[in-house]
Amino acid sequence: MSDYVISCCSTADLSKEHFEKRNIECIFFHFSLDGTEYPDDLGQSIPFHEFYQKMTQGAETKTSQINVEEFDKYFTKFLEEGKDILHLSLSSGISGVVNSAMIAKDKLSEQYPDRKIYVVDSLGASSGYGLLMDKLADLRDEGKSIDEVYDFAIKNRQHLQHWFFSTDLTFYIKGGRVSKTSGFVGGLLGICPLLNVNDEGKLIPREKIRTKKKVIRRIVEKMVENAENGTDYSGKCYISQSDCIEDAKEVAALVEQTFPKLNGKVEINYIGTTIGSHTGPGTVALFFWGGDREH
Repeated sequence: MSDYVISCCSTADLSKEHFEKRNIECIFFHFSLDGTEYPDDLGQSIPFHEFYQKMTQGAETKTSQINVEEFDKYFTKFLEEGKDILHLSLSSGISGVVNSAMIAKDKLSEQYPDRKIYVVDSLGASSGYGLLMDKLADLRDEGKSIDEVYDFAIKNRQHLQHWFFSTDLTFYIKGGRVSKTSGFVGGLLGICPLLNVNDEGKLIPREKIRTKKKVIRRIVEKMVENAENGTDYSGKCYISQSDCIEDAKEVAALVEQTFPKLNGKVEINYIGTTIGSHTGPGTVALFFWGGDREH
C-alpha cells in the first residue's frame, strides 16, 4: 500500500465509481441552484441530467471554489494517517483555487514537518484533468514514489490536449465568454465555436465552424493533428459532455474509427456542476495525450 495519496478537485469530472476504483481522493467545489447551495459531489446531490434541465428552464447558477479552511481540514485527515499528499488543482487559468490549496499546504507543512505535501496547478479542466489523474494513478500503482509522480505531473501536464465545442451559446453569452452580438449571429448561422485550453490553462476560442456535423469532424481532425503519434495514438481518450450524450457518442465513434490503436474504448463522462454552470448544456470536450499546447 502506498504511503501517499493522490488527490484532485471535483472539477476533474470523473465518475464517483472511477475515483473509487482508481483510489483517487477528491475535494468538492460548491454551486448554487436558484439560491440553494450544494456540493459539486459528482452528481450525488442532484443528478446531472436534472441539473442541466433546470438550467435550460432558467434556474440561476453560481459556483464557489474550495476555501483555505476546507483544504486545511481535508489535508489534515491524510496527514494524521501518516500519509504524504500530492494534490492537483483545477487550472489557475480558470480558477484561483490553487492559491487556497497552497496557503493550506504552507500552514500544514509547519505543523507536519516530516510529511510531504505537493500542490500542483494541473493547467487542466474537466475530464482532461481527470485523464492526467488517471495516469498518475497508474504510476502510483506501478510503485513510483510521490516525488517521481510529482515530477511526471509537472513535466507532462502541458501534453494533455483539451478541445471543446458547443452547440448552445446561451450560457457562454450569459457568462461573458461570447458577446451578445456574436452569440446572436452565431445562433442564426448555426455556428459552433471550437475552443481549446492553452499553455497557460486558459480556455481560448480557436475556430468558428458552421453546423454541428462539421464541428464534430473538425474536433477529431484536431486530435489527428495533435495526438501523440497521430493516428497511431495508443493512449486513452476521454470525452466529457453537458447533457448532449448523442453528440458525445458521435465524436467517440469517429475517434475509435480514426485511431485503431486506442487504449480501450473512449470513456464518456458528464461535465460536472461547477464547470457546467458556466458552459450550460450542449458542450462536448475531447481529451487525449499529445504535444505541447499552443499559446
